Amino acid sequence: MINELTSRLTAIGLSEEMANKAIETVADFAKSKLPEQFHSTLDDVMAGNTPDLGGLGGLLGGLKGLFGGK
Repeated sequence: MINELTSRLTAIGLSEEMANKAIETVADFAKSKLPEQFHSTLDDVMAGNTPDLGGLGGLLGGLKGLFGGK
């Protein structure tokens, strides 16, 4: 998933380094809005894994969509 997002960002003119920094910044922002216990779950979603989200499936599933997931 990160590779796809990086590709999309480089396609609009960002260098790979800038694209990676943008992705990191967005992930850090999302983590700042979530309780700490969900940070590792967000990391899993960013890595393209599908963690067991229980009742948070809709919330974090929506975040996955923001990062290019389907």
